[in-house]
Amino acid sequence: MRIKYIFQLIGSQISVLIFAFLILSLLFSHYVEELVYQNKVDELISYGEKILNDLDSHPLEREQIPMTQYSEILRTRDIFITLFDEQGKVIYPQITDFPITKLSEQEWTTITEGRAITLKRDLERFDQAVSLVAAPYIQNGQFLGGILLTAPISGSREMITELNEYLLFTVAIALSIAIILSWLMSKLHVNRIKRIQDATSAIANGNYKVHVPSSNFDEIGELANDFNQMAKQLNLSMEEIKRLEKRRRQFIADVSHELRTPLTTINGLIEGLRNDMISEQDKEKGMDLISKETNRLIRLVNENLDYEKIRSNQIKLTKVELKLKEVFEIIKEHLDLHAQEKDNTILMDVEDNLTVYADYDRIIQILINIVKNSIQFTENGTIWMRGRASSTETIIELEDNGIGIDPKDIESIWLRFYKADLSRKNNPYGESGLGLSIVKQLVHLHNGDIKINSTKNKGTKFTIHLPKKNM
Repeated sequence: MRIKYIFQLIGSQISVLIFAFLILSLLFSHYVEELVYQNKVDELISYGEKILNDLDSHPLEREQIPMTQYSEILRTRDIFITLFDEQGKVIYPQITDFPITKLSEQEWTTITEGRAITLKRDLERFDQAVSLVAAPYIQNGQFLGGILLTAPISGSREMITELNEYLLFTVAIALSIAIILSWLMSKLHVNRIKRIQDATSAIANGNYKVHVPSSNFDEIGELANDFNQMAKQLNLSMEEIKRLEKRRRQFIADVSHELRTPLTTINGLIEGLRNDMISEQDKEKGMDLISKETNRLIRLVNENLDYEKIRSNQIKLTKVELKLKEVFEIIKEHLDLHAQEKDNTILMDVEDNLTVYADYDRIIQILINIVKNSIQFTENGTIWMRGRASSTETIIELEDNGIGIDPKDIESIWLRFYKADLSRKNNPYGESGLGLSIVKQLVHLHNGDIKINSTKNKGTKFTIHLPKKNM
């Protein structure tokens, strides 16, 4: 059976309230009842002691006892007095039937031993329920009789009944208000949960741009905060998945084109060589072209393999301290010819003793990828390789004065398969759009950081921060 959460909340709260009110009412009623009866008994004891003290100078004889005045005063308070002697004979009032016969033997023994008897409620031995006090009269250590005071408890009962009625009325009002407040509070909390439920259903249906009101007031507010964070991350993940899917499709098209072009060239040259369709003077040129196209295919495959290895943490770095100037010289020597093809100049600015703590192969890979990009987008310009150090890190700057990068493309250039210039279909570098993605992953593997600053038509600068050894 399905029970709505709001009814579960209200039911549990009302059950607790009813139980609490019931316990408190019973305890309070019992306490008040005991208090009323005890006050009545205390009153009887007080009057009894007063009368006995006044009688100390009179023997308990009917003629000498001035009880009429006491009796009239106490009768106005519904208190009745009976005096008896040591034999149990009634001295006052003038009656023949003394109620001492209604006392048990044990109670009479208690009185004769000089101890008082107090009964808050006596329901059986008299015509009506009474509070009873029997006090002994002792003089010079001798039991001479005693006094019996009774008061009907009907008045006390009426007061207690009236008090209980007021208490019941108060509890009913308090419970009604509590039910209304419980309903409102439960409705409030259930509505907050319902909003999260609706947002969850929206996410289940593919809508990740949802937001629920949140706060740090209670656990539901914190849950809403966590939910909003989750929805935000899911939305970012879905957008990333969509971007990746779009780039994947573009990548497949690019790779298909990149693979088809060199393979077609290689296949044509091989067929030409096999069928002697290429002249002797052109055979060497054809072999060179086959070699270049083969190397291009190898680079394409290696870039993809490298990215997957880096992304899955399958690459182990062997970091050593390297002279940064020597590293720059290797890069310059390797890429000078490519730079000259576009009338570019590669310059170095680094101190002889400056070192960088890095994996040799990977730092070469990082710098070559970036400098290749600079060469690709610079003509008749200059590429600077600079090195400097702070107290905790080595800073490498790679700057060009080429065409720069459009501001909307700056954050995207690190993404896998991304190409800022879709016209780069047949260039020998960065065929897959993975170069800078690999660079960023490798820099992070070195516990470093890389930033880019670029101005359209003015140039681009990459800044790499690599921590020093033991940092």
